[in-house]
Amino acid sequence: MLIIRPARQSDLGDLMDLSHAVGTGMTSMPANEGAWLEKLTRSEASFKTPAMGPQGEIYFMVLEDTKTQKAVGTTALYAGVGLKHPFYSYKISTLVNASSELETTRKMKVMLLVNDYTGATEIGSLYLSKEYRQPGIGQFLSRCRYLTLADFPDRFGDMVMAEMRGWQDKDGSSPFWNHLGGKFFGIAFENADKISSVKGTQIISDLMPKYPIYIDLLPDEAQEVIGKPHESSSPALRLLEKEGFNFNGYVDVFDGGPSVEVPTRNIKTLQSSRVATVNGTTEQAAAEDQSNLYMISNTNIDAYRMCLQPAELDDTQSIKLTQETIDALRLKAGDEVRYVKFRENKS
Repeated sequence: MLIIRPARQSDLGDLMDLSHAVGTGMTSMPANEGAWLEKLTRSEASFKTPAMGPQGEIYFMVLEDTKTQKAVGTTALYAGVGLKHPFYSYKISTLVNASSELETTRKMKVMLLVNDYTGATEIGSLYLSKEYRQPGIGQFLSRCRYLTLADFPDRFGDMVMAEMRGWQDKDGSSPFWNHLGGKFFGIAFENADKISSVKGTQIISDLMPKYPIYIDLLPDEAQEVIGKPHESSSPALRLLEKEGFNFNGYVDVFDGGPSVEVPTRNIKTLQSSRVATVNGTTEQAAAEDQSNLYMISNTNIDAYRMCLQPAELDDTQSIKLTQETIDALRLKAGDEVRYVKFRENKS
């Protein structure tokens, strides 16, 4: 069975393997043991901390194959971004200049360095090993975070956002970085990406220009990729859009990838989720009906678990699970679970 659970320090080896598979451009998964240990320590502390509203916590989770006991995927929520360290984005805006003498009005697109997402919840760090990229698994790994938002609303804010990896060519070069950030940093994209993932965002504050960037002054190849996701991120972006996320003009300061956002209450999976009480077990024959799949969480912050398994609903408040599911989620009769019907969204 595949389960989603909080990451722990014993996952370090598996997470390093996943980081090497990701490559450059995903700053939340650095191939650096020290950075990973710091992230895992913060995540473990976050799950143990009483809910007091978002204060910069990290809820980092892994997809575990219970047969091999290996972490084969990752997913995370970052609560209250920018509250401990500045969270930077470029906001695309319009400046209007007019001349009565020339009888002309000119509209110019500019990018402003902003901290508008301060306090929001960021979802990110989504990665699945290639050998596990089977129908529905990637979607489960992405959508499970919305069950977490529904399970523990006091731990998260009113807005959820996601940064998508920006476009790169087949050699891993970023036109946006080459013609903008690279001019101010004087280093290659992969080096800046690595430094920011390990050391944080201080280098942005130190070196990035604070004045508006006129988009029309950038070369065409840089303009063309502003707000354009990496090929590998396009399926994830489509899943986010199905949940209600929208692009509102914010892009990543390094690679120009799009940031998308949605009010927490408007997330479709969250809205569709329900709570029910475990009321016995279902027969395996009924459980093998793949049209009857549910995303299920045990709602227990102290031993949090989620899975994608068949179930039987007796009514809207009572649910039957297979014994395997009950064991995997560490449940017993009378416990509450959160569930949502899983219909694979074709992307």
